[in-house]
Amino acid sequence: MKVLVLHGPNLNLTGIREPEIYGTETLEDINIRMRSWAEGHSMEIEFFQSNHEGELIDRIHQSRETANYLIINAGALTHYSYALRDAIQASSVPTVEVHMSNIHARDEFRHQSVIAPVCVGQVVGFGSKSYMMALEGLV
Repeated sequence: MKVLVLHGPNLNLTGIREPEIYGTETLEDINIRMRSWAEGHSMEIEFFQSNHEGELIDRIHQSRETANYLIINAGALTHYSYALRDAIQASSVPTVEVHMSNIHARDEFRHQSVIAPVCVGQVVGFGSKSYMMALEGLV
């Protein structure tokens, strides 16, 4: 089983940006923990972070050939990117949406996810553990 984990805009600043919301663990720390867990469960895992919507879409398109599952934290694109939603839907790769914060308990504009309807699941509000929960859910 191969999993592609996509980190969207501003997630490269995880551990620095708003640590009271997102924690102090870096994105690299999260990736290392996920990789270690995946290897222990005979899973291949690949990570990709971009602040550019088109690059994320290109990786989703490529995942049709390379991945069994996607895990995506689309950041702010979650709330308005119909292009990202269409890419997920067109890929037909089962996708889990992840957010470290509880988007439903934050600013009203964050309550709506336009990608959730084309994902098989959503994990929100557990900090960096949200990623691990998504990964475990795939097993």
